[in-house]
This record gives sequence, C-alpha cells and structure tokens, in this order.
Amino acid sequence: MKNLQLDSWQNILIGAILAIMVLFSLNSFIIINPGQAGVISILGKARDGALLEGIHIKPPFVSVVDVYDLTVQKFEVPAESSTKDLQTLTARFAINFRLDPIQVVEVRRKQGTLENIVAKIIAPQTQESFKIAAARRTVEEAITKRSELKEDFDAALGQRLDKYGIIVLDTSVVDLTFSPEFAKAVEEKQIAEQRAQRAVYIAREAEQEAQAEINRAKGKSEAQRLLAETLKAQGGQLVLQKESIEAWKSGGAQMPKVLVIGSESNSSVPFLFNLGNMQN
Repeated sequence: MKNLQLDSWQNILIGAILAIMVLFSLNSFIIINPGQAGVISILGKARDGALLEGIHIKPPFVSVVDVYDLTVQKFEVPAESSTKDLQTLTARFAINFRLDPIQVVEVRRKQGTLENIVAKIIAPQTQESFKIAAARRTVEEAITKRSELKEDFDAALGQRLDKYGIIVLDTSVVDLTFSPEFAKAVEEKQIAEQRAQRAVYIAREAEQEAQAEINRAKGKSEAQRLLAETLKAQGGQLVLQKESIEAWKSGGAQMPKVLVIGSESNSSVPFLFNLGNMQN
C-alpha cells in the first residue's frame, strides 16, 4: 500500500515538473513575424535592442514583449491655421507613415502604444506643420498653389516626426476649405473681373466701329473728289465744243480742225473728228 502511494506521489511530482517545464519553455520564446518589431521589458524596464522577425529567447515569467506593427499606417488628421493675409484655412491630411525599427525601443519608452503615437505626436505635429506652411502664403495662394503648400507641409512634418522614430512616407490633402467671408470675396472678385472684361470688349468694339466710320468717310470723300475732278474735266470739254459749233454755224469763224467728242470717263481715248476735211 505504501508503495502504491509513493508511486502516486512520484507521478504527480513528475507531472508537475513536466508542466512547469512546458510553461517555462512556452514563456521563454517569442516569435516576431515579418513586418513587426518587439520590445522586451524585464521587470517593467525596456531593454535596448529591438526584436526583429524570427524566434527569440526571453526570461520567463519576469519579462513582457510589446510587439509593434512596422507596416505602413494611415491616419487622417485635421488641421487649422491662419494665412499670411489672416484668413482662416482648414484642412484634413491623410498621413501614411511607419515606425523606424531602429528607434522602436525609444517609441516604447516615450510614447507607448500606436494610439498614443497618433494622438500625442502625429496629430499636434501635423497642426504645427500646417501652420508653418499656411503662414507663408495668402489664402488665395494656398488654393491656387496647392502643390507648393503641400511641399512645405511635407518638409516641416518630416523633420518634426523623424526625431520621434516616425517615418513619413506620403501625405495627401483630403480637404482644404476657407472661410465663408473669403468665398464671398472670391465670388465678388470674379464678378468684377467678368464685368471689367465685358467693358474692355465693349470699348474695343466701339473703337473698331469708330475706325470703320472713319474709313467709310475717307472713302466717300475720295469718291467725291474724283467725281468733282471728272465733272470739271467734262465741263471744260463741253464748253469748247459748244463754242466751236456756234462759230461754225455763224460762219464768221474758221471751222476747227479737230472737235473732241466724248469724255475720259467713257473712254480712255478721245473720239476725234477732222472737221476741216468734212468741209472740203
């Protein structure tokens, strides 16, 4: 009977030892998957050197491993600022970033979780970076030169987040709005510009019409001058013809040798009669 009880206790002890060994072995290893990094803390203190992908040994029972996602993260962050001309400009940025695996231990020590990183670091630094970019230009320039605004914002944000172990991969402006007062001013400016363009068009049209009237008047004056010269030439020929005919009828004068009939307006060559030959 005593032997049976001894064997039973031995089996229990062996089982307990095996269980402890299994728990010890399970708690002594950690597997870090691709795209992750781990930070091991022993008795609440983070140890230097991030755990990268693979299997790692850790002290059992007294250590904890915090695993961070190193893949690209995306968060939308609102921001508001005043422009150089003191107009209110609001925006919403989509920030694509990832954690620097080399600095992930410092991230664990200073920021903790990913949620803390977004709330305590990325959001306020986005706001400050937008203030820097917006203050360099007027609200109209911020809208018409949106790409330059984004370049200034990216440069400021990248410099600010780099020291926190946050690598900015890309940003995009999801929304960019301005105050209702400026919207009304833009509308009024566009209306004024359209009216000014209309006034210029009307002035040019009137100028062209006036020039056309001048050209028509010049043409009419030239036509009248040519007509007067033609009538004058025709009148002189008719007088000579009349005097010659009257002298011939009275018989008191010598018959003209040549009589011109016709005008320059009808023919370029005068029509001539040799009246002396007709008399013979």
